This record gives sequence, C-alpha cells and structure tokens, in this order.
Amino acid sequence: MLEYLIPTLLIAVGLAMDAFSVSLAGGASLKKDVLKTALTAGLLFGFFQFAMPLIGYVIGVPITNLIDPYGYWIVFFLFLFVGGKMIYDALFGGEEAGIDLTGWKVLAVLAIATSIDALAIGVSYALLGQEIFLAAIIIGIVTFVFSFVGVVAGSKLGDAFGNKMEIFGGIILILIGCKFLLENIL
Repeated sequence: MLEYLIPTLLIAVGLAMDAFSVSLAGGASLKKDVLKTALTAGLLFGFFQFAMPLIGYVIGVPITNLIDPYGYWIVFFLFLFVGGKMIYDALFGGEEAGIDLTGWKVLAVLAIATSIDALAIGVSYALLGQEIFLAAIIIGIVTFVFSFVGVVAGSKLGDAFGNKMEIFGGIILILIGCKFLLENIL
C-alpha cells in the first residue's frame, strides 16, 4: 500500500502547487469573506483536480491527443492574461486590483486551467493499469487543503504587503503559464 500511497501523495502535492499559487495570488486582494472564498476555492480546485484524472483515465489517450496540440497554449495565454491583468490592476487599477476569487466563474476557469496536468495523470494511470479512484480522491483532498490555505495565507500577506503582493501574485501566474508552456514544448 505504501508503494502506491507515497507516490500518489507526491503527485498530489505537485499537482496542487499551481492551485495553491493561484489561490495565494487571488487571496492577496481579498478584504472580506476570506473563509467563504477559501472554502469555495478549495472545493472548486479540489473537485477539478479530483475529476480530471478520472476523465483522463476513462477517456484515455484519444482526448489527450485532441488537447495536446493546443491545450498548453490555451493554458499559457490564460495565465499570461490573468497574471498580466493582475499586475496592471495592481499598478494602475486602485482598489479593483487582483484576481476576483469571489466569482465562481473565474474560479471555475482557473480550476480547470490548473487541473489540465491532472488529466494527463489519469491517462498515465490508465496506461500503467493502476487503480485511479483512490489516487483521484487523494489528489482532490490535497488540492482542497492547499487551495484553502492559499487563499487564507494570500489574504494575510495581501493585508501586510498591499499591492506588492498582487504584483508578486501576477508574476507567479505568468511564471506558472511559462512553466506549463515550456514543459509541453520541450
């Protein structure tokens, strides 16, 4: 069991890092409803990180072949846009700066974007003939915790550092997009 659990936990932590970074960056601009937003972010990020490996496992290689040529470009531009807008708003937008994590639509788009890697994990599990459901549950729970903590921590850091934290968050999002692009084109 440990030979399954430890690698799965490591995969879960790796997959949760993007969601944590987005949650941290988004939390930086929160002034109210922090716990409610943290719970919503945790649930959405956790759900998509749970669902994507299952989808990847069930659909397998054909969907990956459809997504592969364009998916990483879409994710890259999404993070570039959101991160760039965050930096712009922090520098020029006054109180409107940051990612609005209070709207479920923005959260859902970010949750889907950060869970694309989890789709590939599901395909990998299918190709290796490994059981996916327990892994998906672990991935979802770890992502929920990381996202919840990210929003709360981002809120505290945002209070302490103001728009500098939002600029930092925007840079993090752009770097996540660049990392994702480089991993897929190299």
